[in-house]
Amino acid sequence: MTILRMQDLDLRAKRVLIREDLNVAVKNGVIANDTRIVAAAPAIKAALDAGARVIVMSHLGRPEEGKPISEQPSASLAPVAERLQHLLGVRVTLAQDYFAQPEQALPAVGEVVLLENVRINAGEEANADDLARRYAALCDVFVMDAFGTAHRAQASTHGVAKFAPVACAGPLLGSELDALELALKKPARPMLAIVGGAKVSSKLQVLESLAGIVDQLIVGGGIANTFLLAAGHPVGKSLVELDLVDTARALMSKTHIPLPVDVVVAKSFAADAEASIKPVAEVAADDMILDIGPQTAAAFAQIIAGMQTIIWNGPVGVFEFDSFAKGTEAVARAVAANQGFSIAGGGETIAAIDKFEVTADISYISTGGGAFLEFVQGETLPAVQILEQVGARHAHHSTEHTTR
Repeated sequence: MTILRMQDLDLRAKRVLIREDLNVAVKNGVIANDTRIVAAAPAIKAALDAGARVIVMSHLGRPEEGKPISEQPSASLAPVAERLQHLLGVRVTLAQDYFAQPEQALPAVGEVVLLENVRINAGEEANADDLARRYAALCDVFVMDAFGTAHRAQASTHGVAKFAPVACAGPLLGSELDALELALKKPARPMLAIVGGAKVSSKLQVLESLAGIVDQLIVGGGIANTFLLAAGHPVGKSLVELDLVDTARALMSKTHIPLPVDVVVAKSFAADAEASIKPVAEVAADDMILDIGPQTAAAFAQIIAGMQTIIWNGPVGVFEFDSFAKGTEAVARAVAANQGFSIAGGGETIAAIDKFEVTADISYISTGGGAFLEFVQGETLPAVQILEQVGARHAHHSTEHTTR
């Protein structure tokens, strides 16, 4: 992969514009979870340590394009600037009108300027060239470090890279790509994928892509119900996709998909619903399958223990309800105990890893939800593709220069 990396460039005294994913949940000005801000901090700190003039940009939520932040204040990055300042220990100034007054976007060395929410800028989501050029004019070096937005071709993630004097990958984006390449392009064998979630349809491309490369594929959550039905087992009133039963059979013929032998069921979908464990053959017509049973959890843990590479996306049960969390907990602990390479991604997966406190024992946790899934299913990520194109041009010019 021919991509320039930030750590390979001389950033001293240069204006460095870093695109981060600082899209965190903010309620009444209070940040609920700062994981993304913490993940972004190393790139910003590295640029500061290199003597750069550091400018950071990000989106927050889905504000209305072209409408000033004064008219939609809940979309302001002000709480993020405050948290970033606390994490970095340097002054972080929020720039509101950085195009009309470019001097707002020129920090002193040792300080940071955070540009107000890029999604209020007309042309951002359409990847408009004129907006991309305006971003590029603010910097000497553009750093794409927001893996979570790399699957979107927008002005602040893709277009700016076309027009910036230099465009490169930041350390977070670089580590994401390295981890995914290790898991998908050069995996140690045997290789396992664990894919959970509500519906086969939402993960169909991922399942089809992984079925072609893994040695075993564990399916969980509502997805598993469709596979159980395809194997001839009753699923009661569980969430199931009848139109994808044949697809499930086709996937089972393509790779080994071990199915649950016992499940945890309830009569309703509720935290206080009475849970009972049943063999899969005994699921009643009014039962809802909400978790895998203990025999299945033990069998899955044994499979996981024998793997050298594990990709995990999605829980195997309704882990938010404690009565139906034991299956996902068993999977999480088995992945954490595995001595091979494990990569986990997706919001629910990360929430489960946090809940069961195994974060430190997973080899790599991806910060990207949609980007992670698109990479896994073999899609080209636009923000990565443009960095590859820019990197290839840079390498060509460097070769020309050295041979003259």
